[in-house]
Amino acid sequence: MNEPEFDVQHERVRYDLPRLREDDLGEDPIAIFATWLDAAAAAGVPEPNAMVLATASPDGAPRARTVLLRGYRDGFVFFTNYTSAKGRHLQANPRASLCFPWLPIHRQVIVEGTVQRVSPRASDAYFASRPVESQIASALSPQSQVIDGIDGLLGELAKVSAAHPDGIARPEHWGGYRLDPQVVEFWQGNVGRLHDRFRFRREAGRWVRERLAP
Repeated sequence: MNEPEFDVQHERVRYDLPRLREDDLGEDPIAIFATWLDAAAAAGVPEPNAMVLATASPDGAPRARTVLLRGYRDGFVFFTNYTSAKGRHLQANPRASLCFPWLPIHRQVIVEGTVQRVSPRASDAYFASRPVESQIASALSPQSQVIDGIDGLLGELAKVSAAHPDGIARPEHWGGYRLDPQVVEFWQGNVGRLHDRFRFRREAGRWVRERLAP
């Protein structure tokens, strides 16, 4: 059997950034997140608003997948099918974790908190702003369910798109969630794997900042 070309055991990237210190951060993790997000975008990180969303099933089995961040000033917002695996998880266990892996700039942010649906009005507004093909695909796809093939969905997409070129109303099974952050951790790579980690956790209505061991 041929050995794989990529050596996962020994491949590594050397991190050599200036040491991250408390005074560089400030006291507001949402403001820090905004600054880091802008820096990721400016550095050309592909889809800097892409985040790994981790949820757990009613029996505690974890599952992670990538979704897109659609707001963060008043909680971290994303949209999906309520009947999908993540929707069912959040219905039973409304807690989640987000991870922003901005690998090209050697940074990562992890957010943990409770999750609830956004208002129907907010979901309607975002749905209306989406491309028509995305609206229709969201309405037609039985997300996370087993299907025989993709051809039937493609045919329905074409048919409904032709009948509704200006878009459709948001289906009831699709909408947004807002994660209320209770923990926000900032990670920045450094030499010798002695990375910089700062955790902000909400305690008695205020943010407490702590440096964590790498």
